[in-house]
Amino acid sequence: MDGNQTAHATSDDPRVPLLPIHRSHSFNSCIQSIFTLNNFFILLGPLLCGIICLCVNLNGGRDASTNMLAVLVWVFTWWLTEAVPMPITSMSLLFLFPLFGIADADDVAHSYMDDVITLVLGSFILALAVEHYNIHRRLALNITILFCGDPLSPPFLLLGICATTAFVSMWMHNVAAAVMMMPVATGILQRLPTGPTQSNLVSKFCKAVVLGVIYSAAVGGMSTLTGTGVNLILVGMWKSYFPEADPISFSTWFFFGFPLAVLIFIALWSILCCLYCRKGSGEALSAYLNKAHLKRELELLGPVAFAEKMVLAVFSILIVLWMTRSITDDIPGWGALFNGRAGDGTASVMMATLLFIIPNKKQPGEKLMDWNKCKKLPWNIILLLGAGFAIADGVRTSGLAEVLSEQLDFLEKVPYLAIAPAVCLISGTITEFTSNNATTTLVVPLLIQIAQTMHLHPLLLMVPGAIGAQFSFLLPTGTPSNIVGFTTGHIEISDMIKTGVPLKIAGTVVLSLLMPTLGAFVFKTNEPLLNFSRNSL
Repeated sequence: MDGNQTAHATSDDPRVPLLPIHRSHSFNSCIQSIFTLNNFFILLGPLLCGIICLCVNLNGGRDASTNMLAVLVWVFTWWLTEAVPMPITSMSLLFLFPLFGIADADDVAHSYMDDVITLVLGSFILALAVEHYNIHRRLALNITILFCGDPLSPPFLLLGICATTAFVSMWMHNVAAAVMMMPVATGILQRLPTGPTQSNLVSKFCKAVVLGVIYSAAVGGMSTLTGTGVNLILVGMWKSYFPEADPISFSTWFFFGFPLAVLIFIALWSILCCLYCRKGSGEALSAYLNKAHLKRELELLGPVAFAEKMVLAVFSILIVLWMTRSITDDIPGWGALFNGRAGDGTASVMMATLLFIIPNKKQPGEKLMDWNKCKKLPWNIILLLGAGFAIADGVRTSGLAEVLSEQLDFLEKVPYLAIAPAVCLISGTITEFTSNNATTTLVVPLLIQIAQTMHLHPLLLMVPGAIGAQFSFLLPTGTPSNIVGFTTGHIEISDMIKTGVPLKIAGTVVLSLLMPTLGAFVFKTNEPLLNFSRNSL
């Protein structure tokens, strides 16, 4: 009897059940798969939302502000626990807002695609082009050779590696900058001895390099709008809450963010040198690191190709367009030619489009970029930005902003110099346990109400809150950049805490001093803000 006949006879046997019998262990595993911590957190979001809708009366009855608070609790529960993937949670507002009567579907969808989002899309496409043609690696090696020195100076070499990372992070997302620069840094460290033969001086320098890369990526990203999603969330919320106020342009933020980043960067480099670049480290490293090694690696990349030159040219033109769209009140930028209708996102997408038109001269008909190369676009960040803008609109239009403002009257007499560092430290603490973007989305709307209660310009608190959310220096889970460094095996949590605590303190001090001085000049916080009243909020 062949196999088919055997199978047929078995199926006709009355002793064989038609349906498979589930053993007890299968039932137990099924129960265990249902009652998991992740499923508990999934149910916790809508459960808390329902409790607030039924039990909380913000205005003496169930209205849009109560529903908005309930939806916020639901969304932030999923964000903080990551029970549902963050991009999916970010999209949930597209159905939660219409179902709870907070906003129309079209209005919510509009928040997910505006000028700030297009700015992100264009800059990410350009960043992918830089990564594809290895431009970042060539740049890193050239600057490292410049800073290597003869004889070798570990603090000077560390400065070169950190400065390169910070510069790269200015023009692309800080996580992407850390991912790009870490192989360059570890490639340099691979020339050093490992294991039992590694001296304490060499080990400490390795820690300094890895910590320098991840922290420089964070600090460099603070200086421009495109460096991190936090800055974009702040700008988007400012535009949403105060549509008639002057928007924060790329150049406006740069004039404040760049000096801030430089001061924090100097503090970072000083801390790393004091903790990890001990006397005698130059002699210990000179046998393994020299310019000849680095030059040989640079030569392996070959001459600069036409495609690399074109990508650099497009990127350089874009930076010039960003910086000159709106210069000063007396010297209008090129944006005035279009009556203010063109934004930073306009320039970003326009220059990104050129990458799909200019040939790369490698293969006939092949362009600098094609859509297959864009599959790595970080849609999770784009969706999170859209969710942040939708929440800002919802808090304002639902009346929840006014309710929160009425509960914060006790802060009216608190001096600014006392609350600004507190805001920065609170944001910096929350961000150690959740993402920087989620922290900003949570904290900034509340800070707007606190500023209104204290009769302060809202940017005086919004900016410290947003920048403080980028001070995730203590734990590997604080930001993906930290994880990139932690997985190299060169650093431990104790190293991050030892370096992160003084860096976080230095950043808080610098920001608290710079915001009421340079920030007041750049953002014009001493001038009255139109529509900044309880009724407008």
